[in-house]
Amino acid sequence: MTIIETPTPAPASLPPGTRGRFGLSDRGFRWTLGAAALVVAALAAWFLVSIVLQARPAFSTLGFSWIFQGTWDPSHGKYGLLPFILGTLEVTAIAVVLAVPIGLGTALALAYLVPARTRAGLSTTVELLAAVPSVVYGLWGLVVLAPVFRDTVEPFLTSVLGWTGLFDGPDQGVGLLLAGVILFVMIMPTMVAISRDVLAVVPNEQLEGAMALGATRWQVLRKVVVPGARTGLLGAFTLATGRALGETVAVALVIGNSPYIAHSIKSPAATIPSLIVNNFGEATGTELAVLFAAGLVLLVIGITVNSVARWLVWSTAGPSAGAAAR
Repeated sequence: MTIIETPTPAPASLPPGTRGRFGLSDRGFRWTLGAAALVVAALAAWFLVSIVLQARPAFSTLGFSWIFQGTWDPSHGKYGLLPFILGTLEVTAIAVVLAVPIGLGTALALAYLVPARTRAGLSTTVELLAAVPSVVYGLWGLVVLAPVFRDTVEPFLTSVLGWTGLFDGPDQGVGLLLAGVILFVMIMPTMVAISRDVLAVVPNEQLEGAMALGATRWQVLRKVVVPGARTGLLGAFTLATGRALGETVAVALVIGNSPYIAHSIKSPAATIPSLIVNNFGEATGTELAVLFAAGLVLLVIGITVNSVARWLVWSTAGPSAGAAAR
């Protein structure tokens, strides 16, 4: 038997010159993206190395113990950074404690509860808060809110919650509480915008399934929507916290800039960013190196917060979500 082999048809070829052109275009695109990534990595490395080199004289002269000392007196060679670290963490904590429930509630309302005809306008109004310069927030807090806090808010909180010890001391208006409230207003647009977007993409099948089983709207939001978006909500929390940690001008205007450890949330205090912005213009020698070292400490705090947030994402959503977050 004679077997007749049918030749396999040749694959359709691209027009002359097209294959080479596409290959060159692909390679050029890949090289462009690689170069952009290298530029970003190089800038980050340059920034970090520059900060470390500028801060090295402080560590070589003073060691590391000054970071945890409580006295700031450059005229006598004392550069304790502990009051500013605590002030940074306390102000951020006040802002986040206010922003998380209010921001999450606002995001849920915008995503599921507010009528569609008013949703766009309200979302735009909230997002416009992010466009206000920080110095304007600081002036608003110093001129408008500080007298209200001194005469009304702080006396009321002292009368109601004075037994906790958090509101000891005179009513001054400026201090940790006012700075935390200003930061809350500043980070709320970030919290709301990201939370609203991640809440809105929870699959409709899950919502309809829960409602078909007889769940109320509140139960659907609490047991289906929020757990389904927890990874994105942690991301929103991380970004809002990072914004609060690094805010400078607004906080410097309303916190009181006291180089002492605050004994209540009404007391004046200072943060690492406010310390840098208030002293950098006249600092020289060791003090200048200490300010760069303070910036390095703030960077370490920010990286620590980000790492903890990534760990929370991984622990709540599993390794795949943690890898996606990276």
